[in-house]
Amino acid sequence: MSPEQDGGAGGAEEPPWKVPEPSGVDLARQALAAAKEAARARGNAATGKKRPYQQGLRSGARADGRDPMPLMAALDRLRTERGWEMPMAVAGVMERWPEIVGADIAAHCVPDRYEDRELVVRCTSSAWAAQLKLLAPQLVARLNADLGQGTVRLIKVHGPGGGPKRYGPWRAPGSTGPGDNYG
Repeated sequence: MSPEQDGGAGGAEEPPWKVPEPSGVDLARQALAAAKEAARARGNAATGKKRPYQQGLRSGARADGRDPMPLMAALDRLRTERGWEMPMAVAGVMERWPEIVGADIAAHCVPDRYEDRELVVRCTSSAWAAQLKLLAPQLVARLNADLGQGTVRLIKVHGPGGGPKRYGPWRAPGSTGPGDNYG
């Protein structure tokens, strides 16, 4: 071998058929090119089929859910979508209580809460509580006619006395107070 072929280094020369390994930048370019080609192939396959028209993707002359609407219509739509019809109807009954039961009863008996299709009413005296218990079936029928059948199943009437006094933060569940430890 001549020194020109050896390159003047005197060491082992690389065979001409061996290709140098690609560097990190070359590998990244190859990976990017392969990813672009795969994406292009997927895109051609997806766009080859005609997509069906989907409501709401385009704006047009026809009305859709995105159009402006009056405030009350928007509130009605929200109430329906969230399932708030029953709680709002019962809240309306609480506001219209004097119209439903009459001024005399409303002056002495007020609705307290609505739970599990039961309306709890608090009265100012035990006499009014007894009177309301007698009128309860008629009031249930009147309320169901106003709200829809089966909305109110029962009216629970409470007299003027509250429940037992619960003093302090540490209390046993179900206890009635300081005298409940005998029996």
